[in-house]
Amino acid sequence: MIIGPKKLLELVKKQKLVKKLDERELKNPEGAGFDLRLGEIHEISGGKAFLGVTERETPNIKRIAKYNLKKKSSFIVRPGIYYLMTTIEEVNLPIDICANFKPRTTTFRSGLVIRTGTAQPGYHGKLTFGMKNEGNIDIELEMGCRIVFVQFHWVDGGGEQYRGQWQGGRMTTDKREVQV
Repeated sequence: MIIGPKKLLELVKKQKLVKKLDERELKNPEGAGFDLRLGEIHEISGGKAFLGVTERETPNIKRIAKYNLKKKSSFIVRPGIYYLMTTIEEVNLPIDICANFKPRTTTFRSGLVIRTGTAQPGYHGKLTFGMKNEGNIDIELEMGCRIVFVQFHWVDGGGEQYRGQWQGGRMTTDKREVQV
């Protein structure tokens, strides 16, 4: 079941369900979740990727843009280029809640595709998504813009604690590593 905004705001206040949430969301959330803002943009800068049965390795990344509350800035997303992005906000999920993410509709209306997933019960940290301009025009993103929508769901019967190596919002591996 999707958790509604009144209950979400209680969980934000009491359990810090979402940290660094925008004032707009704290005062007047829209729909059944929260909009999350663009915090950083990273490019794949080399190395290699390997996804094995028991091991994995992700490529090197380089941060190329970061939100700064005191200084407005924008980033141009060129057609055909794939980036990683993080949100300003961080989640702190208890064992009985998971979070699912969807791009805001203005992203795909502009040709921007956001690759999202699920944050498992017990995950805490910043959120990372893939981003690619699938259109044929440049897309300008103001750092800090609302870009992803999150919905929180109760896990009926309780969940299992997330044990993965991405806990805390890590962006990439340092080398090939054994999966948990």
